[in-house]
Amino acid sequence: MADRKSFPLRLSPELYEELRRWADQEFRSVNGQIEYLLREAVRKRTGRAAPPSGEQEP
Repeated sequence: MADRKSFPLRLSPELYEELRRWADQEFRSVNGQIEYLLREAVRKRTGRAAPPSGEQEP
């Protein structure tokens, strides 16, 4: 199993519920949705994709 970094994330109940609804619409878990959104934000900011889950950059 690939190494993954775990850390606590505190969200308001309202934000969590919005993320849960959005994740459900896209057939993802809330964790998967947050990871997807963060990866997209990194891509937009840096102009290159963050490595997919479990992979490291070359």
